[in-house]
Amino acid sequence: MLRTNKWLLCLMVTALLILTWGGGSLPKAMAAPQGSSIDAVLVMDASNSMKNSDPERISGEAMKMFIDMLATTGDKVGIVSYTDKIQREKALLEIQSEADKTALKEFIDQLDRGPYTDISVGLDEAVKVLQQGADPAHAPMIVVLADGNNDLPKAGKSSQEATDDLNQAVQEAKGSGIPIYTIGLNADGKLNKETLADLADQTGGKSFITSSADDLPQILSEIFASHQQLKIVPVQSITGNGSYQEVVIHVPNANVLEANVSIMSSSPVDLKLMDPAGAEQSIIPSANVLRSTSNSYSLLKLLKPQQGDWKLQVKGVSKDKIDINLVFNYDLELTMDPPSSSVKAGDTIDIKAYLVSNGQKLQDQELYGNMTAKLLVKDLDTGDESEVELENKGGSFEGEFKIPQKHDYELKVRAEEQSFYRESAPVKVSAKAAASGSGNGGNALSPGEDAKPFPLWPVIIGIAALLIVGVAAYFILRAIKQANKGFVGQIVIEIRDENTGEKTSPQYKKLTSFKGKFNLHQLLQLAPELTETEKILFLPGKNDRIILKNQSSAIVEKSGRAQDATNGMELKSGDRLRVSLQQADKTILFEYLV
Repeated sequence: MLRTNKWLLCLMVTALLILTWGGGSLPKAMAAPQGSSIDAVLVMDASNSMKNSDPERISGEAMKMFIDMLATTGDKVGIVSYTDKIQREKALLEIQSEADKTALKEFIDQLDRGPYTDISVGLDEAVKVLQQGADPAHAPMIVVLADGNNDLPKAGKSSQEATDDLNQAVQEAKGSGIPIYTIGLNADGKLNKETLADLADQTGGKSFITSSADDLPQILSEIFASHQQLKIVPVQSITGNGSYQEVVIHVPNANVLEANVSIMSSSPVDLKLMDPAGAEQSIIPSANVLRSTSNSYSLLKLLKPQQGDWKLQVKGVSKDKIDINLVFNYDLELTMDPPSSSVKAGDTIDIKAYLVSNGQKLQDQELYGNMTAKLLVKDLDTGDESEVELENKGGSFEGEFKIPQKHDYELKVRAEEQSFYRESAPVKVSAKAAASGSGNGGNALSPGEDAKPFPLWPVIIGIAALLIVGVAAYFILRAIKQANKGFVGQIVIEIRDENTGEKTSPQYKKLTSFKGKFNLHQLLQLAPELTETEKILFLPGKNDRIILKNQSSAIVEKSGRAQDATNGMELKSGDRLRVSLQQADKTILFEYLV
């Protein structure tokens, strides 16, 4: 079998070389600029149903905390409040002072409620606001907070028209490079989770679901950190006892532009702050420390804080839980040196990346000290992803990548430490057509000598005949081997009832007892009414992988995107899929593990 595969491969490669004689193109590299400033539009559901989902208006408080976490100057924020129409709107406002942030927060406090809901109205307006007023050098984003499905007036547009408008708005956002972050407030259990998740997945954002408005400040912190390639650093949580309690705020290096310390509690707290030298710092807004307060949070912003351990003393109401988080903001980018302009399968590419601040290569080796880095490789032909660990050289991250096949690849470096991460702009490398060279060895024609045409078609016809015979033999042998080939690993399965939202506990199904192929119905031992799963097949693949073939009406999704698995899709260890059955209100979630 192995010899047959190699023989066929040689013939096919030979034919390909003849058919592409003299062709070829150089690899291409693509890069996208990075921006450290934000242009954000906050989209808020203002329907009357929010009175039950969020009676304390914590959604507005969370949006205000997001505004407080933005840089002191430079970022832009717009606000859209919607029902089945735009209730109120504020165009992008560039933050130039604390007064601008105050104006935005006061605008949120003045928002009213109204009947009906049509999320497409709010999202479409948010996209237009960004398209008209965003700074091309900034990173745009939309944050949508909603609590349920559309509730359209009878005299208004139909559900299908609303869906079409929503899809159009999502495509506009996607085409403009605007990620959408969605927050679903599922207080009554009727939230359309799939719609919100799809908005985020299609545009490169993230989706969050919560049944309690109390979680919203934490979620908004995560969205801010994610969009800025930062990490939330948890600080010790405390329970108020009526006295000052001390927690340590560690500033890891001198490259921190801002340290955002969020203190979330149900009651106001009193604060004292000591710098690393032990001197008490005034937290009345000053040149170095800003404080914002609301009904549910306090936010300290330390500007260019000194490296070291700061002491924060917090006095809260007795038995009140107080959560404290840190988000550091850095003026840093990660740059990767472009790879060679001419590569082919088997070549080794030298990888080198380094941090840049204000356009200059960072010389602070201390910052590099706690960082790790890896090269992220995506095979654009197969979709396979892999990683290559890079060595920290103290002022750069370096390593090698050997190109395995004649494919197109996307390369980028990710470097991270406890409080932030950075990813370099992706670079495309093509190894499909390496330059063939202009020399002919010792057979170059002298000037004026006529070159006889290569007898191309007789060779092609001969090779085609050999390929037909070889391919027939190959498939016969492969069918015999496939029928007896076993499986490895296991599949972890959960089944969700879409009517109740209930989900079964994970079930671990060993695959070693199957040979040749099996279907999902066999694997799950499901009830007879779920016969749709009989047409979802699994076959053994190469290198401990499996092949899924979907011959049913069910929809197979990976990472939120529908997959055409009619002819088979390869699953590697760690891949997660969602199968939405069309003949029953159930969704099957599973993960393949080896």
